[in-house]
Amino acid sequence: MSDVKKVVLAYSGGLDTSVILKWLQDEYQCEVVTFTADIGQGEELEPAREKAKKFGVKEIFIDDLREEFVRDFVFPMFRANTVYEGEYLLGTSIARPLIAKRLIEIANLTGADAISHGATGKGNDQVRFELGAYALKPGIKIIAPWREWDLLSREKLLGYAEKHGIPVEMKHKNGGSPYSMDANLLHISYEGRALENPAIEAEADMWRWTVSPEQAPDAAEYVELEYKQGDIVAINGVAMSAATVLAELNRLGGKHGIGRQDLVENRYVGMKSRGCYETPGGTIMLKAHRAIESITLDREVAHLKDELMPRYASMIYNGYWWSPERKMLQTMIDASQATVNGWVRVKLYKGNVMVVGRDSKTDSLFDPTIATFEDDAGAYNQADAGGFIKLNALRLRIAAKLRNKE
Repeated sequence: MSDVKKVVLAYSGGLDTSVILKWLQDEYQCEVVTFTADIGQGEELEPAREKAKKFGVKEIFIDDLREEFVRDFVFPMFRANTVYEGEYLLGTSIARPLIAKRLIEIANLTGADAISHGATGKGNDQVRFELGAYALKPGIKIIAPWREWDLLSREKLLGYAEKHGIPVEMKHKNGGSPYSMDANLLHISYEGRALENPAIEAEADMWRWTVSPEQAPDAAEYVELEYKQGDIVAINGVAMSAATVLAELNRLGGKHGIGRQDLVENRYVGMKSRGCYETPGGTIMLKAHRAIESITLDREVAHLKDELMPRYASMIYNGYWWSPERKMLQTMIDASQATVNGWVRVKLYKGNVMVVGRDSKTDSLFDPTIATFEDDAGAYNQADAGGFIKLNALRLRIAAKLRNKE
């Protein structure tokens, strides 16, 4: 008999976690509490409640975390212009610390002595969930079924589901298993099936949020974003909450074929993995945020942020959101955003985001009287540049003289 009496399961209602729910009841003979997070995946969540009820679950949590997700996780990440390995906008990674936080809160609320998740033993999510959980509740027991059971393929999961009467949607039209997908307000990801061969182009009908650039409108669309301390607070003059901002940018970006990515990334556990992503709103946000920073941040502050960003991105990708080093960096990043106020105008056209204007009435460091190619009326003494160049060339000149002697 297991010593686990009650476990909180991160439950989506999909294939993996539906099987896990039944497996936990059978293998651990324990009470299961389900937690389903609404972080903007765009799916009806009430079926998850009905599925959980069907298997006797008495405590069911379906929480709307969309605003918290964007305000407290996505926006802070974008203040750093965060990109992993030059391309990935961390849509899956940034959702995991919030889910871990809520799992622990529910465990405390219900008196559960364990939590469980549907992450596989090959992936990054197991690390992200569990690092977060241990950071927030060091003594919590974690059950990771993919590291215990023998249902190690999608086909075996489908067989288990059929045997135990677990309803499964989205079976592939050709009879195979569906893509492994993860969606939230920031992105949707696809893995598995043909994507496991990095040489093969993704199927055209796989994409869900964006039209192909070829099918996007022939007319460009201009969008104006207003910033306050590094965060977008209005679109085209309309004030919006954080979650509403991202949802609207997803709509606009998806309409214009923006945000598709096909990547091979290095997982924290050591392997390379191919995945496809749609991040329309995030792609616009990254481009626009760099534009407003270009006129409001001091050069050395901006460059220091760029140097630290890859380290910060790795912390998020690898699951260290709740670590002291990430919190320390976040304090520095947030301090840099005090002057990041103003507006950016972007043009959206057939998969492209083009910055066409930016300004800040209160914090712009762009001085047209100095930068002008016309007569600056003495604002900048060009003769000063000669001494500046000579001083910066001093070490180069000394080294060159030494080489010439040799």
